[in-house]
Amino acid sequence: MGFFDFVKDAGKKLWGDDEAPETGAEAIEKEVAALGLDGDVKVEVSGDTVKIAGAAPTQEAREKLILAAGNVLGVAKVEEEIAVAASEPEATFHTVEKGDTLWAISEKAYGNGAKYEAIFEANKPMLSHPDKIYPGQVLRIPAL
Repeated sequence: MGFFDFVKDAGKKLWGDDEAPETGAEAIEKEVAALGLDGDVKVEVSGDTVKIAGAAPTQEAREKLILAAGNVLGVAKVEEEIAVAASEPEATFHTVEKGDTLWAISEKAYGNGAKYEAIFEANKPMLSHPDKIYPGQVLRIPAL
């Protein structure tokens, strides 16, 4: 089981403050489906914590499922139990800070800003453009 922290006040708004936890779980499951992420998962929401469990075909798919569940307004923590069919190295996660760019994040992670496209590709379809990141967003930083 993995535990991942997210910034509660940042992310995509998927449900209203006065809606029941079941609504949040359904909204996250719909978001996962809309993004076309590969995996068979069940989502539960309790307060600001999302529990996501099930199976994913790859480590990359597992990590994208975690990010899709966590980069949501009102979510501070993701607890996951996602079994992976094929073992692969885990990526690291980076929380975007004010002033960050994918280039700067790439320089920190790889020592070369020009490798920012690897980070962009690793975060598709959640990212639609390399310049569209925001403070508090959590990104996958794949091993190269």
